[in-house]
Amino acid sequence: MSEQIYVGVDLGGTAIKVGLVSTEGNLLQVFEGPTEVPKGPEAVIDNIEKYVRHIVEESSYDWSQVAGVGAGVAGFTNVKEGVILLAPNVGFKDVPIRSILEERLGKPIKIDNDANVAALGEVWSGAGKGIDFCVCYTLGTGVGGGIIIDGKIVQGFNGLAGELGHMSVIPDLEAIQCGCGKMGCLETVSSATGIIRMANDAVERGDRTSLSLLEEAITAKDVFDAAKAGDEVAIRIVSRAAYYIGKSMAAVAVTLNPQRFIIGGGVSKAGEFLFEQIRESFMKLSPEPVTLGVTIEAAQLGNDAGMIGAAGLFIRS
Repeated sequence: MSEQIYVGVDLGGTAIKVGLVSTEGNLLQVFEGPTEVPKGPEAVIDNIEKYVRHIVEESSYDWSQVAGVGAGVAGFTNVKEGVILLAPNVGFKDVPIRSILEERLGKPIKIDNDANVAALGEVWSGAGKGIDFCVCYTLGTGVGGGIIIDGKIVQGFNGLAGELGHMSVIPDLEAIQCGCGKMGCLETVSSATGIIRMANDAVERGDRTSLSLLEEAITAKDVFDAAKAGDEVAIRIVSRAAYYIGKSMAAVAVTLNPQRFIIGGGVSKAGEFLFEQIRESFMKLSPEPVTLGVTIEAAQLGNDAGMIGAAGLFIRS
């Protein structure tokens, strides 16, 4: 067997997922092992090396067929130098991971942040396949993003392009402080954390809502379920989250003119109930010319996007 393959690494705080990926963007095999952050950065790097070698050894491919290893990590990365500047969830600070792994594995290494590689994965073989101008939102604990122009990741001056969750879109009178220290960020209302905060605030105010009857801590799914069941407070929360996502998209549309917005992450599992409201907001707030032919779709690759996109750093970036 002589075809080339790539290894994609999704470096998370709890688990490291590695996947063998073909040159066409097909995920061929997956392995997952613990990150073991408490043991320190050296142990985490040891595990990356071990898992990469393991998945190839357990496959029908030979080590000589591995053309490169890509890695995505939640944190700030210096892509050009191959350094993870800060990734608190894996305990990395100023770690020159590219040079370390190149020395250990003897293969070319590329890195990027997790949102960028997930976006690249979706464009390569997911919801954006065949479309070279996409902007991807990841709605989870926070709001992440990735920008793909001409089929390639937009990095920006120092690698921070696509921080969509930190677009300041909330009016001053409604704004609260974001984890980044600034006021009015999209993340404060449209992430799972923001949705839960608004729900808890409503319960504490004594608003009439079924959410106050829950015996356990409120989740974002609880809020969406209540909204779908007709709970007015939950409907208001979801509508607010959707409105500001659409508002941010309107700003992105007149700046980058993407053909497709792709939305992934846990919050996106609310489905068309959420997406219809996002589309309505986007259309209402955008000049008509920049909406023509533009679609807003759900991500397709789920947890596999990071592995596929990390491998795609060698082909699609």
